[in-house]
Amino acid sequence: MADVKSLNNPLFLREEELRYSIELLFFAYRDFTAEADAILAERDLGRAHHRVIYFVGRQPGITISELLEILNITKQSLSRVLGRLVDDEFVRLEQGQDDKRQRLLSLTDRGHSLEQELTSVQKSRFSRAYKEAGFDSVDGFLTVMQNMLDDQTKTLLSPRPRKK
Repeated sequence: MADVKSLNNPLFLREEELRYSIELLFFAYRDFTAEADAILAERDLGRAHHRVIYFVGRQPGITISELLEILNITKQSLSRVLGRLVDDEFVRLEQGQDDKRQRLLSLTDRGHSLEQELTSVQKSRFSRAYKEAGFDSVDGFLTVMQNMLDDQTKTLLSPRPRKK
């Protein structure tokens, strides 16, 4: 257990600990994405496709503008990725009811199935890690990850799950 006095000291993390944290994040992300990457590769898709599928699945009816803000990419980049997902019938593009200029995105059954498969392997990795770290570690991890985000990015997050 960390010494409480040291946690109040902003200098409690040494250079080595900060660098180790950076390495952990790099390696964790690599391993976190590896299984999903393999599933995507079978369909000749990549991480950009995965991000679109994930967020459209998470927020059915999301507008293209909202998705652009979440992904922080150009319209041109999204157009290529989204075009492929629509052509391959993973994503459905519909006209807005109130504003006919709006384009609303949702997953097709095929897209929902792929999103479930991708998310399942990543949820399993998180479940194993949380189980090994212990329940008390979850809140600390979520807090650290949230505090790494820019203020604008924090506004894009889904609401944090409440403890039960």
